[in-house]
Amino acid sequence: MGSNDAKLILYTNHKCPWAHRAHIILEELKIPFEEVIIDLDTPRTPEYLKINPRGLVPALSYNGEIIIESAIVANFLADAYPSHLLPPSNTSEGALQRARVALFVDAFISKFNAPLFGLYTATDDAAKEEIVEKGVAGLVKEVEPLLANAAPFFGGSSKLTQAEVLTGSFVVRLKSWTRAGVYPKSLWTSITEQAPNFTKWAEAVAAHPSVTSIYDEQQVIEGLKARLARLAAQK
Repeated sequence: MGSNDAKLILYTNHKCPWAHRAHIILEELKIPFEEVIIDLDTPRTPEYLKINPRGLVPALSYNGEIIIESAIVANFLADAYPSHLLPPSNTSEGALQRARVALFVDAFISKFNAPLFGLYTATDDAAKEEIVEKGVAGLVKEVEPLLANAAPFFGGSSKLTQAEVLTGSFVVRLKSWTRAGVYPKSLWTSITEQAPNFTKWAEAVAAHPSVTSIYDEQQVIEGLKARLARLAAQK
């Protein structure tokens, strides 16, 4: 389905972890594309709302057809450009591996990553530690067992997989936020003590060139701190 003459335009913002998913897969598969940066700090233009009425990034134009929502964009690209990232679903083993990847991504996002968003608005140390405990408990219960055979990537793979495409942008930010003090230092300490499989996997993911290709840590941290300051001012 995918071809070298397909015209791809990615509407994106390098500070957005959801849009980052599309960059990871495009970089990993070396797919040529045109990039249009959408300013997320100002109201969306009428022109962009015609492209994506939800006003979010990423949006992908594939030969003129618009595909939106980061996981849908990434999974479309994995199907359109078959590779090591994801097996085809027309065999039982391929379908099973896709199901394993889907469960892993769901567990990572819903049981671990989502609870951590509460750290952005928590106002005291006790509240932050409660959130850390909840997030790490979800990680240990739901995510850690699924990485038992990581080598170093999901499912025993030596190469990046779709599991990393869909979680890598959050993994690299997890380490950045902790270093920058946005997340309590106790978060990464608890993870390394209680989730050795995840720790080893996360180190490999955060260092992978396809994950770091557009990631400007300082710019992302400054952007987040500015957003948090705006939120605090609105209270």
